[in-house]
Formats: sequence, C-alpha cells, structure tokens
Amino acid sequence: MGNYLLTGTAGFIGSRVAEFLLQDGHNVYGVDNVNDAYDVRLKHYRLGKLQERKGFHFQKWDLSEKAIIDRLAVWLPEKVDGVIHLAAWAGTRRSLTNPWIYVDTNVTGTLNMLELCRQRGLPKLVMASTSSVYGEVSKPPYTESDDTDRPLQPYAATKKGAEAMAYAYHHLYDLDVTVLRFFTVYGPAGRPQMVMFRFCKWIAEGQPVVVNGDGEQTRGFTYLDDIARGTILALKPLGFETINLGGHEIITINEMIGILEEKIGKKAMVTHHAFHPADVRSNHADVSKARKMLGWQPQVGLDEGISHLVDWYMQERKWASQIETP
Repeated sequence: MGNYLLTGTAGFIGSRVAEFLLQDGHNVYGVDNVNDAYDVRLKHYRLGKLQERKGFHFQKWDLSEKAIIDRLAVWLPEKVDGVIHLAAWAGTRRSLTNPWIYVDTNVTGTLNMLELCRQRGLPKLVMASTSSVYGEVSKPPYTESDDTDRPLQPYAATKKGAEAMAYAYHHLYDLDVTVLRFFTVYGPAGRPQMVMFRFCKWIAEGQPVVVNGDGEQTRGFTYLDDIARGTILALKPLGFETINLGGHEIITINEMIGILEEKIGKKAMVTHHAFHPADVRSNHADVSKARKMLGWQPQVGLDEGISHLVDWYMQERKWASQIETP
C-alpha cells in the first residue's frame, strides 16, 4: 500500500487515476482548487464519488500559491511514494483571452510541485503535458523527438515551459520525472470543451453540431481508462522521460459524428464554421515509446468507448444536459 499525492483530483483524468489507485488499496492525497475552467458540476460529481472511498483525503487548495509547498509538507504523511501532477488550466482557445491564469497554474503550479519534491526528497513525479506542444512544425503521428519549440497557443506554451522546468530540476537535483503528453482523451464525465462530450450532448438534445472547417480533420482518441492506467504505469523509475500517451485511434470528425449518431439513435444537425486558427488539422501519436517503456497496452477501442460515453450521458442526462458546452 502506497501514499500518493495527486493534483487535479476533481479533473477528468485525475479522478479516474484516483479511483484506480484506491481500488488497488493505496492512499490518495488529492488537491484541487475546483476552479471554473468549465462547469463545476462535473468536478463536484467526480469528487463526490471519490469522497465516499476509504483512503481518499482531499484539500481544496490552489497550487499556484507558493504557500502550497509548506501546506503540503505539513499535511502529507512522512512517506510519499510519488506525486502525480495533473492539475492545469486546459483548453487552447480560452488561453487566448486569459493567458495569465495559464501561466500561474501550468508553470508556477508545476514549479511548486517540483520544489516540494526537491525539499521533501520525494522519489517520483509524473506530470501531465499535452499534444498541443507539437504545433504544426512536424507531421503526425508525432514522436517525442519532434520539434516542440513553436507552440500555437499560450496553453501549449505554458505546458512547454513546465516541461523545460521539470528537466532543469532533474538535471540540477536528480529528480525522477516522467512527462506524459496526453492526446485527445474521451469518456464518461469528460471535459465539456472536448469535442466528444460536446457532440454527444448536441446530438442527444437536438442542438446544432458546430464543426469548424469541413470535418475531415483527424484526431487520435484514447479512452479515459487507458490513459489512467498509463499514468499509473509511469510511476516507475525512469530518470527523465517524455512519453506520448494516447492518440492512437485515428478518426475524422465526420466519422466520429456518424458513430455518435448511431449510438444515440439521432441524426446530427451539422453546421459548419470557419476553421479556427488555434486548431490543428491532424493530431495523433506514435505511442511505441509508451508501449516499450511503460508496458502500456490500450484495452478499450473507439466503438466500445463511445458506447460507454453515450450510456453515461443518457444515465445522467437530467443534469448533464444542462452542462455548458462552449
């Protein structure tokens, strides 16, 4: 039985990672400021499920405040087996209007977690980055060695900055850090800005399905449980590594709409808008490094995963249909 600090515990990926750790008998010390990056009802829903579980401890704290280092040092048990740092302000488009909050959380918050590890001598930090760091310099499927020096949005720039800070701490203090570049993740209770959640809701509720461009842009999707399992596998000692996780099942936006129509039993009312400059036309990953270094093997295919998402939405439709989908 281990003790793990998990930031972003009320988040989409973080809450599922916490569930898996708790199922395996570990103690999870969760931190989340439950911010309004998107509709907080989803965060309270996820958090409520965790707070019923034995071994779960929670604090509503903001990681961007320097005082968090001392607070955590007092609150955490003497032995901490690893830190899983998933807390972040996510989303490419919102970062265009308020880049400062992205710097505070994604860069300063990561610095604080690195400092905690350094000061406490914690053995391992797993941290979330994003496929957005690849921009459009290289061509997919992206590999970890591709150019990431030209981000297209402040969000990606802050994640790239966090990666660089992590490497500096590894170099200076020999911290063991694994950076996971998440690609498009989907599943029950997902982030409402993500395309799968939005389209599921819009089709189910008979609302216009807004597609930017012609819908032939491609995305590599990965089901939530596979991402959560891979995150836990990354707790093994690796020195310093950057690893793509997810984005292995490639599909066009139009094909995705077709699958959702079939699962929901309703035709989408598609409306096309201009392609957004913060978007990329193709985004999928080479995950051979994750398979080799982590022994990661995805278990849930798109057809099954989309069925799980639709089933969840229909079960929770009374309140889920009220979630804002920007």
